[in-house]
Amino acid sequence: MTGLQNVYTYISVISFVPLRSLNESALDKIVNSLRPQRIIWPILIGVAVSLTMLINKFDKDTFSFLEFTWRTFYYIFLASLMMVVRDVAYMYRIIILTGNRMTWKQAFSIIMLWEFSSAVSPSIVGGTGPAIFILHKEGITVGNSTAVVLTAIFLDELFFIISVPVVYAIYGSNIFPPESVKIDEIIFAFYFGYAIILIYTLFLAYALFVNPQMFKSFISWVFLFPILVRWRMRARKSANQLIRTSRVIRRKPFMYWFKSMMATIFSWTGRYWVVNFMLMAFFSEKYSFSDQFLIYGRQLSMWIILLVSPTPGGSGVAEFVFSDFLGDFIPNASWYAPLAIFWRLITYYPYLFIGAILLPIWVKRVFRKEKSYKEIK
Repeated sequence: MTGLQNVYTYISVISFVPLRSLNESALDKIVNSLRPQRIIWPILIGVAVSLTMLINKFDKDTFSFLEFTWRTFYYIFLASLMMVVRDVAYMYRIIILTGNRMTWKQAFSIIMLWEFSSAVSPSIVGGTGPAIFILHKEGITVGNSTAVVLTAIFLDELFFIISVPVVYAIYGSNIFPPESVKIDEIIFAFYFGYAIILIYTLFLAYALFVNPQMFKSFISWVFLFPILVRWRMRARKSANQLIRTSRVIRRKPFMYWFKSMMATIFSWTGRYWVVNFMLMAFFSEKYSFSDQFLIYGRQLSMWIILLVSPTPGGSGVAEFVFSDFLGDFIPNASWYAPLAIFWRLITYYPYLFIGAILLPIWVKRVFRKEKSYKEIK
């Protein structure tokens, strides 16, 4: 839910979810974009890339690292626990950002469906449009839903623009994969992605905290272009919502921001430490304390690359980038593919299946008192 995908946020708000009324038409668009059948595409892409990697580097030692000892199960448990930490931190952040108006059960539904939306959408698009709709149907006004999503995005971006320079100052160019045949392209994608995040975050901070009227003027100008003019009125309404959002969040107390930022740090750290514990499950004797933080730093730079992925949830691209960025921490090149698959089994595929199960239940619950809504087929 970060990076280039968030440049798309306002377009998704304006064209995907009607701001004046989130009704049956909006539901149809949401359901069609998130229908459970769509999970087949990221699975097929991921499996195809993984099989290609396995075939290209397959030898008699491909699965020889799989020695399941108590130590292995212990670190795999910790890796899985990190995903729980990540999701609980996101749920807590949603509760804080909505002014404690969400229950933990509601927060669970929101985060799981948000992640499902991101998992079945190209990384550059993300799931922010559906997230606003989901929050609204949980009882939050459209304006406040937009405010919550924008604030969550801002906190995620802030984490990146602060963390990446810190890690780079410590490890320098070591945060990039060594001896990569595509190192120039990787470094360019990293700096390009970071520049987009930085510009977007500064722009959003200025619009939210300093001069929201400027943002309204900018949006009005952008949507004068012929290709966008049909959405100009909705864009202006969205900009007006941002002005109201600005008034609200500028009055938030210090603890609101402190708790929200701490939850953001825990959520991203939990996501990244999955890889650390997964590698320790099979190669724990290889890594020093410094190596652990370098692996963490590699994932920061790796994630910025993944933000420009055109495939749903980065499927296929993620498996390839994993082996490129972390290959020097894995003793045998034939182990790259099975470890990448295992990583995705922990961090990605669960959201596809949880979302596919939860979405029909959620739709039935939030629309049970409303008329004429379709069942998901």
